[in-house]
Amino acid sequence: MNLSMNFIKANDQMCTFDHHVNAPLFRKRFTLDNTPRWAKITICGLGFYELYVNGKNITKGPLAPYISAPDDLCYFDCYDVADYLTEGENVIGVMLGNGMHNAFGGFIWDFEKASWRSSVKFAMTLTANGQELFSADETFVTHPSPITFDDLRMGCWYDANLELPGWSEPGFDDSSWQPAQSADAPRGTPKLCEAEPIAVSAEIKPVNIFKCTGGYIYDFGVNTAGVCRLKINGRPGQKITMTHVEILMDKKPYLENISFVRPESWDIYQKYNQKDVYICRGGEAEFVPCFTYHGFQYVFVEGLSEDQATKDALTYLEMHSDLPVRGSFSCSDSTVNKLYEMAHRSDLANFYYFPTDCPHREKNGWTGDASMSAEHMLQWLGAEKSFAEWLANIRACQREDGAVPGIVPTGGWGFEWGNGPAWDSVIVNLPYYTYQYTGDKKIIIDNASMIMRYLHYATTQFDERGLLAIGLGDWLQPMEDGTAATNSADAPLELTDSAIVFDMANKASFLFEQVGLLPQARFAAHIAGNLLNALRINLMDPKTCTAAGNCQTSQALFLALGLFKDEEIPQAKQVLLDMIHEKNDHLSSGMIGLRYLFHVLSALGESELAYAMITNDTYPGYGQWVKDGATTLYENFEKDLSFQEGETAHIPSLNHHFLGDIASWFVKSLAGLRFNPNADDVRRADVCPSFVDGLAFAKAEFTAPDGKISVGWKRADRNVDDFVNKIRNTDAGGAINTIVLSVTAPETIHGQIVLPKGYSFLRGGTCCDLEGGTYTIVKDVE
Repeated sequence: MNLSMNFIKANDQMCTFDHHVNAPLFRKRFTLDNTPRWAKITICGLGFYELYVNGKNITKGPLAPYISAPDDLCYFDCYDVADYLTEGENVIGVMLGNGMHNAFGGFIWDFEKASWRSSVKFAMTLTANGQELFSADETFVTHPSPITFDDLRMGCWYDANLELPGWSEPGFDDSSWQPAQSADAPRGTPKLCEAEPIAVSAEIKPVNIFKCTGGYIYDFGVNTAGVCRLKINGRPGQKITMTHVEILMDKKPYLENISFVRPESWDIYQKYNQKDVYICRGGEAEFVPCFTYHGFQYVFVEGLSEDQATKDALTYLEMHSDLPVRGSFSCSDSTVNKLYEMAHRSDLANFYYFPTDCPHREKNGWTGDASMSAEHMLQWLGAEKSFAEWLANIRACQREDGAVPGIVPTGGWGFEWGNGPAWDSVIVNLPYYTYQYTGDKKIIIDNASMIMRYLHYATTQFDERGLLAIGLGDWLQPMEDGTAATNSADAPLELTDSAIVFDMANKASFLFEQVGLLPQARFAAHIAGNLLNALRINLMDPKTCTAAGNCQTSQALFLALGLFKDEEIPQAKQVLLDMIHEKNDHLSSGMIGLRYLFHVLSALGESELAYAMITNDTYPGYGQWVKDGATTLYENFEKDLSFQEGETAHIPSLNHHFLGDIASWFVKSLAGLRFNPNADDVRRADVCPSFVDGLAFAKAEFTAPDGKISVGWKRADRNVDDFVNKIRNTDAGGAINTIVLSVTAPETIHGQIVLPKGYSFLRGGTCCDLEGGTYTIVKDVE
């Protein structure tokens, strides 16, 4: 792309809370002597744009072109437009929204101070039959649109009385419009957007509507993300206000958990946060908010009359990046199935070009969240293109010394707080897991320099013992009092930070080897070796095989990352089991620990315990959320989310994905489908199921580069309904001893089937080469 392309603007005015500025419209008339064989428009909108050709909205999707820091990368889109052009008069129309270019609603993260802020602007070029016809310049004319306020986080306000019917069509009278003005080009590097666009995936009707003080509550039954389409036969000047929330308090919208409550900003949040406003022109109309999105289950609607408050008035347009689905899981346990569904709904509700941390409050690309979720997302979604695009943004904002911020994009916030190794590990984990699940080496090559710079940076942070403690720790560990800790977790920060850098260095060494960067691989391996020694010498008791902190996270990390010697593992395992039993078989780990804990238990032959901990419906357990009726994963575990009117309640976000690695555990340990377990062969899949007593069947699928792999097992002694009834009957005795395992895979896939302890194939043995077919498995006679 060529940044010599001219950018244009309507004027120098910027929308703020104190000064609303209408989103500008632009149009350009031109004449063609004949219809071109091919034609292309290349456009960059800062912040967002909608593109019209002869009245047709051809924009790739909401929030185009991308969400980025314009000082780092400026995104372009290309459109084939020959089919939309005609002989004679034609019109190009553009509408601009504030987007990240003027994200004043993100003032908590200093986006209102960003160096790139200015009035919105765009560049575009129309090329036909190999020749440039024109670029954006002062021959475009501009006029305010009916959108009187828009912000990515806060919402969209629309006055239908300002509509200009036909504004993007030929024949429209634009004599009163003003010429566009030239604008400064952005400082960021131009880049064609290769991430999947955002799309509407479902239209959801309300499951309940009820009257409340001041208006009506629309309940859509699920907590997800998108916008509402309003259909109304309105009165002239009638004002409809829609406030979007996750939960209600005394049948009223509860705002505190979708905002950061600060005394100086509370009035702003009450007035603006997740709020769309529509002023009617009169008569039948539809309104879909532009340049924003919300996370919500409920909408508080003000301004509707009783006859207007129908189920057809509001429709939830669920939106997210349009990622292909390539994996699945199901089993006989409804709690597990519900958790799998909740994890994936949170994944999608938080995937707007890249993984975010919540769709209602922050909409930020928190690096730690994505790092913890990278593997389970890639097991069921084709997210590699979007991951690669986001990594380009992380590279662009990496500091010269190698440090990376906690949020990307950023205007500079996130270096002093909010990052550290567990968050920074995104720069290794995204390439590593993308390579594991796709075999794509380009993502390694593209990010190798960033990884090397970071490893150099990490070495400058070591203390005299060779350890480091510079970031956030085991975030949101559940505590005995029923709350969640931030940086006061049981696992010492020096342990989690040092262990994560050890893991990063090991993975980096592996990745470098895969692409022939052998000196870099040796450097990374050297760092890993030094950290291995420092961690064992300073943060482990060799007599008891206990990691510092004496907690589930520390012990699980040492076990997961190979920090215990083989001969120490039995004792280290017993230490971990004792820790869990001391908590009455409840989890007590935060974000970092929960990424490793259950996989470690399965590797130690303790899948039954992991299953019990996950499905536990008392605090703290994932099953608790299912029992409470959740439809998405929460930000953290809280003992009691109930509260009374007038109380000051601490309610976490109810839609986060970073605790969703249980979905990966379901696939890899319950169904047993482990694709490319060593990350070095995309034609290998091992099958290592866990036949936990609580399940009658489990199955998983994954579409590998060579084709679909399916694994499923079921107990053959009786039908599933009988079995489920049996295990729920505490008086029933006996055991289910026969299992049928089915595997289908392309002929090019190889691997092994490994049975858990206590089971063998009917024909004998506990391990065999992977082949498609059906296997009969029996429980060993004790």
